Amino acid sequence: MTAQLLLCGSFLLIGFALVLLVEGLLCAMFPNLIKRFLNQVTAMPEAILRSGGMVAAGVGCGLLFLTEGRLGVVAAWF
Repeated sequence: MTAQLLLCGSFLLIGFALVLLVEGLLCAMFPNLIKRFLNQVTAMPEAILRSGGMVAAGVGCGLLFLTEGRLGVVAAWF
């Protein structure tokens, strides 16, 4: 059980590192595009942002469950 939790933590850390890497590269390579995108996002109604966030979270959960058979660590979270 402890080994599964450590493996789970390392997967979370890897996932977080990949998010930071992609966001950092986008900001470094396309700063004007990011600024324009953020201006558009701030102009959106909260309901649309909330819906988009829920869809993204649902897709993320779905991907985790799809990888459960291969990784075997998702079950340790629940």
